[in-house]
Parts: sequence; C-alpha cells; structure tokens
Amino acid sequence: MTTDPLRIALISEHASPLAGVGSVDAGGQNVYVDHVARELARRGHRVDVMTRRDDPAQPPVTALAPGVRVLHLAAGPARFVPKEQLLPFMPAFVESAQRLAGRGGYDLLHANFFMSGWVGMALRERWRVPLVTTFHALGRVRQEHQREADRFPPERLDIEQALVDRSDRVLSACPQDEQDLQRLYGAHPSRLVTVPCGVDTEALTPGPRREARARLALPQDEFIVLQLGRLVPRKGIDNVVRALALLQTQAGARASRLVVVGGESDTPDEGATPEIGRLRSLACALGVGDRVQFTGRRSRSALVDWYRAADVFVTTPWYEPFGITPLEAMACAVPVIGSAVGGVQWTVVEGRTGFLVPPQDPAALAIRLAQLRADPQLAEALGRAGVDRVRSRFTWSQVAWELEGVYRSVLAERASASKTWRERGRAPLRSIQPTALPSGTATGVAAAAAAGVGA
Repeated sequence: MTTDPLRIALISEHASPLAGVGSVDAGGQNVYVDHVARELARRGHRVDVMTRRDDPAQPPVTALAPGVRVLHLAAGPARFVPKEQLLPFMPAFVESAQRLAGRGGYDLLHANFFMSGWVGMALRERWRVPLVTTFHALGRVRQEHQREADRFPPERLDIEQALVDRSDRVLSACPQDEQDLQRLYGAHPSRLVTVPCGVDTEALTPGPRREARARLALPQDEFIVLQLGRLVPRKGIDNVVRALALLQTQAGARASRLVVVGGESDTPDEGATPEIGRLRSLACALGVGDRVQFTGRRSRSALVDWYRAADVFVTTPWYEPFGITPLEAMACAVPVIGSAVGGVQWTVVEGRTGFLVPPQDPAALAIRLAQLRADPQLAEALGRAGVDRVRSRFTWSQVAWELEGVYRSVLAERASASKTWRERGRAPLRSIQPTALPSGTATGVAAAAAAGVGA
C-alpha cells in the first residue's frame, strides 16, 4: 500500500474549525474537524476544510495551520443561519466548491454531517474520488429522543440512508453509534469502521486545583461540580441542577456549587441564551439559585483551568452521539459522572474513571455526587485512571493514524476495482450525479440525494 502524502477535503458545512466552541451550532464537530485537519497535516498530508461562509469579512481561503486551509464557500447569506435551515443552500455549496477548487485534485473526500455528505456525493461524481462519511449525529436517533423538538427537515433521513448505502466507508464514533447505524439504517458491517473523537492532550493536562480556582476566583472550600458545553435542553443540565438541590439537603456536608460554562455570549445573557433563563428559574425554584453559577462561553485555551478547578465533571444528556467534554475532563484528571447513553457509556468506565447514571434521574446522580464529595481519595484515583485511558486510546494523533488507515484502505480498494474493470475491457460503473436543484428546494435536495447515488 502506498504511503505517499494524500490531498484530503474535509467537508463540514456548518461547523468551521475557526468557530468558537459552546454556542448552539458550535461544539464537538468543530473540535473534531479542527484537530483532525491539523493532525493529518502533521502526518504529511494536505488538507482543505470546506465550510460555509457565514460572515462577509471572511476571505475565500484562510490558512489554519501548516498544510491546512479553510475554504469559506458562498452558500446562502453570509451570516449565521441555524443548521436546521441550511439544507436548501447545499447545491450552492457544491457550485462554490467547484469554482474555488476547480477540478479538485483531491485523493479523497471526508464528509462530516448529513448535509456535507450530500455535498460529498455530488463532488465525488465530479471529481471521481472516494467518499468517507462521519455523521456525528443521526436523524433517526435524534427523532427517537427529541420527537417534535427535532427541527431538521424530514429529507435528512433519506440523505442519511443514501450515504449509508453508498459511501465508500461510514465511520462510527463509538459502539453505540455503530449499533444504531445497523439497527436503524441497515448499514453493512463490512463498510463500518469505528474511529472515536480525540482529546488535545498537550493543552488539556492535570494541574493544581487550588491555583486554577485562584485564577478563576472560585471558592477554595466548596465542592465544585462542572458542566461545560452547549446550553441546550437535550444536554440535561436541569438534571444536574435538581441533583445539586438534593445534595444541598445533606446536613454537615461541604457546600456544593454547580458551575455552568457555555452559551452564546461571553457573559451569561438570558436573551442570547434562553436555556440560561430556564435553568436559573429552576435553580431558584429549588432553593439553589445562589449555588448555580453561569460563566458564559469561554475560549478553548481557557477551558483547562475550568476543568482543573472542578472536583467532578458531570454530563447527563438524554442522548449523546459521542461527547468530547467527558474525555477533556478525564485528560485533566477530573472524575466524570455521565449518562449511560451513547458514547459516554463507552468513554467513561464505570467505577474506574467515573460513574454512569441513568439520564433524567437526579436522585441517582446526587448519590454519586455525595459519594465523591465524601471521598476525595476515590475521586483522585478515578481522575488518575481517566488520564491513563485518554492517553492510551483517545489522542488526536491516534485518531488521525486510524483515519489514515481507513483512507488508504478505501483508496486501495478503488484502485483494485479500477484495475479489474480495465482488465475486462470495460469502464467501471459510476453513480449518477445528483441533479441541479432549484435554489431553496429542500425536497429536491433529498430526491437528488436518494436517486443520485444509484450504482
């Protein structure tokens, strides 16, 4: 198998590696694309990240790191648009990619999320290169858990099915993701590969708690529970607030505080982040309004102090496709209590790096919080084990190495198939290119995605 450097296009229509983390549409996928691009470049490959232009000041091309460029593609208005409303702009995204990248020159396309996958199917036929797809979240799983709260267009499911059926490889992030792809989409095991997300173990490391708290002006004598990430209902932060209220009823115990990092602004603004208002009202109603502290969003470079300052990191979403924040906490030697759902139940090892509890069960969470508050030595041991687990399995360099293996396997299969067809004197079968679509026609996008990938 050749080891020549590859030219890779990472497609990520709504999640730019240049975006801040913690807002509604900026989270784990942004982190994933950022670090995957950088690590692949460190391995000698050339990487272009294709993302939607959402600010008129953005240049067409921005250098992210040596060997990595971010291509800002014109597709819809040059402003923030919720990702649930972006599907009609994907044909324009394809045309912008074609104009900016010309004939491509890529060895492989790696699509992130279902809309990027639709783009990938179109570009694959124009540039005749393989397509690898990472969903990051699945529409059918989302519908199981959010039902009427799911605001994505129904065409999403057809596009996801087409991608599962026709991508050269589909990457799952964890065993639960792989099971869901097989259960809900009929994915063939031979074309599924599990490659997890990773952690920046250079930036996120253990450090003195007292010093971190001093820098953040946090109390030294309190038991601090940290919640960090996007502030949306499915993250289950209300569950943590309820558990804190139960914890506060225990007489004689050290005072506890919940610190919530994230939001749409640098200061906690209920107008910009409605979830803050909902959670504040709940905390006041439960008598712990003064025990719940909102910080607003923070830059990635500032997160390490928030992790280090915590006695425990808690994440109890209703569901979670993977979840990077538990691994980040573990990298900082902080024990984790997480919901026994999705990727969390794989990354957090029960009784070794933390504890798993049912989602939406504040009583179960409160029991584990009380256990760690009463036993600092146990918490320290869980934290040390978390560091070991992250460094042995979830570094970004390990993720990039595994991705490169997937890419080269796909390219080898493509080369072998082409050779076979040439020896038979026939041209290889090719997929039908997705048809041109009227601007703003989401239904047409889905129809093209479903019909435009037939062998």
